[in-house]
Amino acid sequence: MKNFELNLSHEELVKRTSKDCLIPKEMLKTDSKEYESLAQGDKEALIHLVKAAKAIDEVFMKQDNPYNLDFKAFLEEQSKNGNEDAQMTLTLFNAQIGMNAVDSEANKIFLAKNLPELPGKGFYPQDLSKDEFHNILIKMLKNGETEEVKNILNQRSMVVRDGEKLKAIDYTEYFAKEFSYIADELEAAAEVSTNDDFNKYLKLQAIALCENNPQNDAYADKKWAQLQDTPLEFTISREQYADEMTGSVVENEELNNLLIQNNIEPISKDSLGIRVGIVNKEGTAKLLEIKKYMPTLAQYMPYKDEYEQNISEGDDEKQTMVDVDIVTLRGDEGTYRGGITLAQNLPNNDKPSLKIGGGRRNVYHRQIRISTSPEAKEKRQKRLDATLSKDLHKYYNQEADHWFTIGHENVHSLGPKSGTEALGKYKNIIEENKADMGSLALLDVLVELGMYSEDEKKQIIVTYAADNFLKAKPTMSQAHRVRTVMQTKFFLENKAIRLNSQGLLEIDMDKMVPTAQKMLAQIIRVQLSKDFATGEKYVLDNFVWTDEMETVARKLKEIDKSLNGILKTPLADKLASM
Repeated sequence: MKNFELNLSHEELVKRTSKDCLIPKEMLKTDSKEYESLAQGDKEALIHLVKAAKAIDEVFMKQDNPYNLDFKAFLEEQSKNGNEDAQMTLTLFNAQIGMNAVDSEANKIFLAKNLPELPGKGFYPQDLSKDEFHNILIKMLKNGETEEVKNILNQRSMVVRDGEKLKAIDYTEYFAKEFSYIADELEAAAEVSTNDDFNKYLKLQAIALCENNPQNDAYADKKWAQLQDTPLEFTISREQYADEMTGSVVENEELNNLLIQNNIEPISKDSLGIRVGIVNKEGTAKLLEIKKYMPTLAQYMPYKDEYEQNISEGDDEKQTMVDVDIVTLRGDEGTYRGGITLAQNLPNNDKPSLKIGGGRRNVYHRQIRISTSPEAKEKRQKRLDATLSKDLHKYYNQEADHWFTIGHENVHSLGPKSGTEALGKYKNIIEENKADMGSLALLDVLVELGMYSEDEKKQIIVTYAADNFLKAKPTMSQAHRVRTVMQTKFFLENKAIRLNSQGLLEIDMDKMVPTAQKMLAQIIRVQLSKDFATGEKYVLDNFVWTDEMETVARKLKEIDKSLNGILKTPLADKLASM
């Protein structure tokens, strides 16, 4: 067994695994009414789906870091031998599903000594630098190896050395053992689940896992995006936030020109995860109220005549929405690294299903967003007292954060449908920025349409602005957090928000939506530029940690000691053991 040296001190491990710093998020319990109300066939299907989800952890860990599995085995062995520090390190490893992470205060956490995070994660050889990567691709393109370079720069491959060159291995081949097991479990679930549409999707997804054919993914994704009235939720998610190597190719002028000449669009690697849940009918019904407005909202997007978007006028069938009670989140879905997503809008624009007429689907995570414990309420009130002007407290509403998130996820389906890969490492930051600003920019339209009242609009604005302040300046790799800094800076300089002499947030309600519209227009223009330098300038001009942000951050650190979280999945754990 490979030996490692633990990086965190005993004192640091005690702190980071304490109840104040490591916050549990509990998914569905074994006796939950949601589970008990399922038909017997769906209960049996859940057993197979949970087992499939558990198997994706090993896939994700290999994608995330080449040392993850060895380090986990080392920690488990040391823990059995009574090593207390190894036990605490293993707790952190399991929470973040990997050896490296960033906490809620933007501190990079390395659990093993002398093993920093790699820009190519586990997708690329661990000794491959960006400069060598670029030079190898240039030589391969000049040598006419266009197809191999396309495979190296696509979203579904793992890359290995091949002499002085690089070689791509499709993930259906690289992870053949794990994918075969998952496919078998999906097939078994499809035999007992009660919903025909859901079963057809599971079978399509099983095929996609076992054959090196992107069209199979397209068929599975297209079917998944059509699911609306199903008892169960199962998703294999493919997101691109981790890979910092692939997008770097647009930064090399010679290489970028060669890629353009050979019609190769670099697409960052997909990190794989799985979500299993039970669809909440009441919550879903509320979500669907906004679906009918999507084509109208598309008409209010800036520069709409200059691009194609996923939703167009008269087209409301390409967006499904479900609210889901979560049984388990595994792999990339379950990586609790300073936070965890409230919702997702998939598939992303690079996926082939969108090219064959497929739509997109929003899935909302009820257990992640709901925090009704007395401790959570007390902490939330302390935060408001310390950071928000007293006269605005009446507008702060935790449910309004959910309404804002609905807008955010829907706006992912609006705006330019393609071409943003040219923005390289800034693509995700800018896209998340677009989704946030679209959610605010379209509020007046939704009030006029009757979706929200004027008071609800104010609740969304205040809750968004109050929650947008962070405990620390994030790293550039944290796309979701970088965009919050950019937005807060923009609202401050446009005088839509300010801190008063007591350091409390005040909001000019009349300026918030127009300021969001102004920023949204800038974002769309950047996306339409399809130019890395333009995207970089936009992000760096706005990613500024201001004195006001630091003032609020100091207060937040005093109130909230949490650094990370850990998912508790009692129902899933029980089902996985059956």
